[in-house]
Amino acid sequence: MKKSLFASLMILVTLACKEKPEEKPMYTLFVGTYTDGDSEGIYTYTFNSGTGELANKQLAAKLTNPSYLALSKDHKNLYAVQETADFDSLGGGVTAFALKDGMLEIQNSMGTQGANPCHVSLSGDGHLAVANYTGGNVALFKLNSDGSLKEHPQIIDHKLLDSTKTSHAHMAQFTADGLMVTDLGLDAIKRYKKENGKFVPGPQPSLPFVDGAGPRHFTFGEGGKMLYVISELNSTISVFEKDAKGDYQEIQMVKTLDPNYQGNNACADLHLSPDGKFLYGSNRGENTIVIFSVNPENGTLTLVGRESVHGDWPRNFSLDPTGEFLLAANQRSSNIVVFKRDVDKGSLTYLNETALPNPVCLVFEE
Repeated sequence: MKKSLFASLMILVTLACKEKPEEKPMYTLFVGTYTDGDSEGIYTYTFNSGTGELANKQLAAKLTNPSYLALSKDHKNLYAVQETADFDSLGGGVTAFALKDGMLEIQNSMGTQGANPCHVSLSGDGHLAVANYTGGNVALFKLNSDGSLKEHPQIIDHKLLDSTKTSHAHMAQFTADGLMVTDLGLDAIKRYKKENGKFVPGPQPSLPFVDGAGPRHFTFGEGGKMLYVISELNSTISVFEKDAKGDYQEIQMVKTLDPNYQGNNACADLHLSPDGKFLYGSNRGENTIVIFSVNPENGTLTLVGRESVHGDWPRNFSLDPTGEFLLAANQRSSNIVVFKRDVDKGSLTYLNETALPNPVCLVFEE
């Protein structure tokens, strides 16, 4: 009896001493939407990085067409474009929110001085950039100490740069050496440097693309040495390498579509995995996420495969903070799809999906 009791106690002690399973963190996911249907603005979910499940849907802010969002590094502010042509007499708008205890409190809104703003980004040192797609220009705002928007933004007008093509600024992103802007209509990326408090054309003012490419979004690899650009209209990804002078030179262009696909397509977004080993891009039409491996020696791309997004028109997608999941926002089928990511192979496995009207932008609060 004593031996049996002792054995039972030892089992209990052993079980108690075992390490508890690692608890994976929960993250807040902000979702921007188009509101010409049943959506009302910006929504939040709780994302379980252990199971890949989304829960606790809430309407965080009512806003017209918050189609692109940006979160400050200190998590105190969130910014959203209002992708319209009638925020004021000049075009669309951008709104600053204070983020407190997971809730969004509106601070102020400003006109972007161009129609249909489609992208917003932060410099990290008190500046905000908005790309106006139809307006063909970029609005550069200074921020107050509380993160709200200051008046009188600098306007960089791309309509003046070409008399034969129609400018469509699609992404404006601050970089270590200034500002880069993709212009889908001009088939170019424009580079700017900061000089006397203003952004002016840099030493390499333009990166050209083939006519009809439509460069849309970009991301950097290897600390800015490599530049990856997805082009909407010809469904390609271009790879650029920075040379000794600081200029980017194109070294590769790859197609995003299956050769057997014959339908229309419009590429949208691209992201590198946290370790820089894989690059993902979204195909709207083929409705896939295309997957490339990144050569660690020279940054070039090799096709891994494609994964169906289980929906229609994947405009924006995001990797969660752990890098173990990829979430795709399918605009036309009104669902957010969660994939488990194989961090060694780069491949994606469908896990689940959540219905939400017209989701178009996914931003995690890390």
